[in-house]
Formats: sequence, C-alpha cells, structure tokens
Amino acid sequence: MKVLALADQESKFMWDYFEKSCLEGIDLILSCGDLNPQYLSFLATFTHAPILYVRGNHDDPYDETPPEGCICIEDEIYVHQGVRILGLGGSMRYKSGKNQYTPSQMRRRVWKLWWKIKYHKGFDILLTHSPAYRLNDGEDLPHMGFDVFNDLLDKYKPAFFVHGHVHMNYGRKYPRLCTYNETQVVNAYEKYIFEIRQGKTGIESAAGK
Repeated sequence: MKVLALADQESKFMWDYFEKSCLEGIDLILSCGDLNPQYLSFLATFTHAPILYVRGNHDDPYDETPPEGCICIEDEIYVHQGVRILGLGGSMRYKSGKNQYTPSQMRRRVWKLWWKIKYHKGFDILLTHSPAYRLNDGEDLPHMGFDVFNDLLDKYKPAFFVHGHVHMNYGRKYPRLCTYNETQVVNAYEKYIFEIRQGKTGIESAAGK
C-alpha cells in the first residue's frame, strides 16, 4: 500500500503546479493538520484514495469549512484495507484555541479510547499533529510533544507514527525519518510518500521517498 502523508505546508507541486500523475498509485492519504481545507478538498477531487485527517493547532476554521470529501479521524480508529489508523490531532496548549491541549487533557483523550483500541486489538499507524515528547519535538512549549504518545508507542508498538507540527525547515534537528523501538517515525512536513506491506506478523514498513 502506497501512502501519501501531508502536513503544515501545501505542496506547490500538488496544488499550484498540479498534475494528476502525482497521485497515481496512491492508496491512502494522511493529513497531519495545519493545511488549507481547500487544499485537501482539491486533492479529494482527483483521487479515489481515502483522505484521512486530524486537526492541527491552526485548524479551528475546519469547524465551519471542513475539507470536503475527506474523513476526520479525531479520537477514532479507521481501518483501511486491514490497516488500523488512530487519529489524535492538536498541539500543546500555549494560548487559547480549540485544537490545543494540556498534557493531562491529551492523556484523558487517550484514556477515553481504551475500548476502541481494545476492540481493534491495537493500531498500526498513530496519526497526530504533534510529535511525541523528546522524539524530534521542540524545546519551546508550542512545539513540545506529548508524553502520552510515547506511552502509546511503547505499549502498542505500531508500525508507523506519522506527525507534523515541527517544520523541517526549522533546522536539521527535525529529521524526516527516525526509528523508535519497533516504530518508523515519519515527519509529514509538506509531503512524503511511503509504503507499507502486510507480512505474516502484521503491518511492516517499506521504502519511502
């Protein structure tokens, strides 16, 4: 399965200079937030692949103008072709905003998901806006990650953790890829394509670009 991950900055290659061929072969699109809803709606008109999204800290307007043709998976587990995707958007609370949370608030969101996680016997992809605590996050409060995400990775060991929020153009300290225990961590800034495959022991990572 070929997956296109998006976050934080609209790709000119996929909007301003769009060619339909750039979506050929894409089976699933994951948005990590802070993207213009019209951008996601535009992509939805050119693909049959589901576009799943969580909200970023700048996505309060989604309440009135949600991305058309796309699926919000906030606090849900969405299953696509056997792949279980858990969605948790938002950032650390640093000012007022609907999509900002204190660590305890995010932990309560996760606690409320225990039955869904149990029912689905875990999840294969953790899709968030913010990174996990001290896992390629920032030292300033607005870009600090949530430690409850670390707990989810430790306990359920998903194949992928896909997030945004920390822009790669902030500096070299924010890598595109890294590995945390058994999980491939993907910073979806702008766009990134990766592949997943279903092996005998579950979902496995494959090459990306």
